[in-house]
Amino acid sequence: MQERLVELKTEALEKVAQAEDAKALQDVKVQYLGKKGPITEVLRGMGKLPKEERPVIGQMANDVREEISTAIDEKQKKMEEAALEKQLQEETIDVTLPGRPAQTGGPHLLTSLIEEIEDLFIGMGFEIAEGPEVEADYYNFEALNLPKGHPARDMQDSFYITEEILMRTHTSPVQARTMEQHKGKGPVKVICPGKVYRRDTDDATHSHQFTQIEGLLVDKHVRMSDLKGVLNAFAKQMFGEEREIRLRPSFFPFTEPSVEMDISCKMCGGEGCSVCKGTGWIEILGAGMVHPNVLEMAGYDPNEYTGFAFGMGPERIAMLKYGIDDIRHFYTNDVRFLNQFHKA
Repeated sequence: MQERLVELKTEALEKVAQAEDAKALQDVKVQYLGKKGPITEVLRGMGKLPKEERPVIGQMANDVREEISTAIDEKQKKMEEAALEKQLQEETIDVTLPGRPAQTGGPHLLTSLIEEIEDLFIGMGFEIAEGPEVEADYYNFEALNLPKGHPARDMQDSFYITEEILMRTHTSPVQARTMEQHKGKGPVKVICPGKVYRRDTDDATHSHQFTQIEGLLVDKHVRMSDLKGVLNAFAKQMFGEEREIRLRPSFFPFTEPSVEMDISCKMCGGEGCSVCKGTGWIEILGAGMVHPNVLEMAGYDPNEYTGFAFGMGPERIAMLKYGIDDIRHFYTNDVRFLNQFHKA
């Protein structure tokens, strides 16, 4: 039995030395040290030996098992070290190679345009005012001459949170809040940019969420001609000095009189084309003189103060300015679209 153990040790150590990968090494371990291995069989057969030989054979079997196990562990360690060294060699980074330039982003087209419009009106003495997007029905409608049940509310159907709280449908509530804060004293000269929400079907020209910039000027002796002068300066700055404007009568509950402003079509120079539908003009925004009821609800004496207001959609401005044919391009995050206006 001693000779058998010596023979098993020699065989096992040779196979360990010959093993070329982890699987072969594991096979040797199972073959010689497993529960069904020859060394285990030797230990099980010790009951047939004389009592005086059992300790000798048992000690020898344990020594053989220990030697084989140690040899396997050492071989496994060498394999792991060799594998690590190979991996390090294969993954070596040449630090002398030039680095890859990092791609830098830029402001979104709408962000750039809104900032451009803000700078324009700040240059004319306006301040920027902001307000909550989740708004009270009072400021969104009632303070703007749209009492409950008024049919004009249907044009601005919104997302209601409660009967009195909704997602604002325009940035006009900021105007109402700003006038209220001034406690009936002028002048008030602000523009109000921000996101607005309406229950609308998304298509090439409509979206349930979009941006808006509104302007308000309230003071003594403010006239319609002041409004026209401001809008004319805006149009020429945004679309070129050659642009002409015209004001057409319209209706808004919070202004009286109300107008729609058109600009001469830059594609045809006013002669008529498919872009302007043959009219030579393109609608750009709505405006008007602040309704006396709105002034009065904000604490102003309409016999002493007058004012004008206007509202525009930056998406529409951008679509006309850059020839964009679908409002959804602004929100679908297509990098191919955004990259076109990286330097806009």
